Amino acid sequence: MSIKILAFAAGLAVASAAVAQPTQLELDNAWARATPGKAENGAAYVTITSPTADRLVSASTPAAKKAELHTMSMQGMVMKMRPISGLDIPAGQPVSLKPGGEHIMLTGLNQPLREGQFFPLTLDFEKAGPRTVTVTVEKAGAKGPDSAAAQH
Repeated sequence: MSIKILAFAAGLAVASAAVAQPTQLELDNAWARATPGKAENGAAYVTITSPTADRLVSASTPAAKKAELHTMSMQGMVMKMRPISGLDIPAGQPVSLKPGGEHIMLTGLNQPLREGQFFPLTLDFEKAGPRTVTVTVEKAGAKGPDSAAAQH
């Protein structure tokens, strides 16, 4: 009898864990910094969470001629930025694209990014396929999305 109770309890624990997991890939806090004057380049950031392992392989937006996955690192006093072919998204672990690390480089902006504007960004994943998110443009020099916008 006690083995049946233990098996039932274990089944409930597994079911509860499954319910707690997101059922699909989530994109949160998509933002970009405003760009100065006639700047032709910018960057976008987002937090990605997937219930299963996946890989971000590309990005696109009508706001720029090209959107590339990039990484940034400091080597001594020199900032190095380079394109990357993809970004692994581990199951159940949020991956944040942010200043000073992985980000989406926007080259050939159609117009400068102005605080308060929005633009669509499509992210392509190996398994989840394309997902479009609305990017909020924050003030120049912002360290992250405005707390009010982040709640949406």
